[in-house]
Amino acid sequence: MSTQAPAPAARRTDSAGLQRPKWTSTGGRAPSTGAVVRATLLIAGALLVVTPVVWAAVSSFKTQEELAQTPPTLWPNHPTADNYTSGLQAFDFVHFLMNSVIVTGSATVLTLAINSMAAYALSKYNFRGRTVLFLITLSTIMIPLQVILLPVYQVISSFGMVNSLWGLIIPPAATPTGVFLLRQYMLTLPDEMIEAARIDGAGEFKIFLRIILPLSRPALAVVAIFSVIWRWNDFLWPLIVAQDESVQTLPVAIARFASQQAIPFNQILAVSVVTIIPIIVIFLFLQRHIIAGLAQGSIK
Repeated sequence: MSTQAPAPAARRTDSAGLQRPKWTSTGGRAPSTGAVVRATLLIAGALLVVTPVVWAAVSSFKTQEELAQTPPTLWPNHPTADNYTSGLQAFDFVHFLMNSVIVTGSATVLTLAINSMAAYALSKYNFRGRTVLFLITLSTIMIPLQVILLPVYQVISSFGMVNSLWGLIIPPAATPTGVFLLRQYMLTLPDEMIEAARIDGAGEFKIFLRIILPLSRPALAVVAIFSVIWRWNDFLWPLIVAQDESVQTLPVAIARFASQQAIPFNQILAVSVVTIIPIIVIFLFLQRHIIAGLAQGSIK
């Protein structure tokens, strides 16, 4: 009785001698070592960033005694929402919230208008010194705020904008980072489209409003979310300009609230969580445009 010879083992190389990709038992292609390392580092980085936010949100439901325990508890033994009600009533939260909304919204709209016009001129107009002007604008990123703080304050004071919301809105409107991001994105837009619009009789401002801005929505979303985060969390400039409590923003008001002799950490955590919510909502709403803008803007 003859026995059948076993089938030869499957080769791992093709006829050209190249290594074939490895396949898993389910038929899918096995990830490479680099992909596994990259995914591991990204997950670890995400956990490192998200963990403090999650801890603050969970701890905002703890009592003052639980926050003082050593070692700290991961989950509140007796969750309570009194921290939110008492924290929001401890100072005029709604008034400071409205100041932050007005300053952040107005400054973001002004930032998008100024930066987009500057980026359009630096990307689609050919004039002498364009590259030098762009490099000078870009080099201002390296200048820290503390260096120009006193001159900018003197200018604002000469215009009578101290202790006013306009003093918080106008000075940080033009940002070199926004000009850079928008310019890099607008360079990817074809010049032939603009030339065709000019041949059809469209003016420069109409081209800018009807063609450039709609096509630059992903990049505008990136600049918008950056501007919202900067303005919403800005502390140093509002602290100096808004000396009157009536025009102070949330970061300054929370810092003043935290400077009390008996620091209510549970209420501070609750108010801080409420302050973070608008930024998270805006980021989730603009996330798709942000990814598209960063991906397309990095091509040129």
